[in-house]
Amino acid sequence: MEMIVDFIALAVILIGVVMVYDARTITKKIFGFGDQNQAAWGLKILGFIVAIIGTLILYF
Repeated sequence: MEMIVDFIALAVILIGVVMVYDARTITKKIFGFGDQNQAAWGLKILGFIVAIIGTLILYF
């Protein structure tokens, strides 16, 4: 059971890191409005929070 939770936590960390790294390309694909800088900034913050949550799950 603990190994399954660890794999889920690692997947959450991976998703968060990918969101931070590829925020600009993700916003270009998903969102079609003009203010992509703010959307990329928001996606980077969301990815950082997701990565922190995954790390906390893995740690505890």
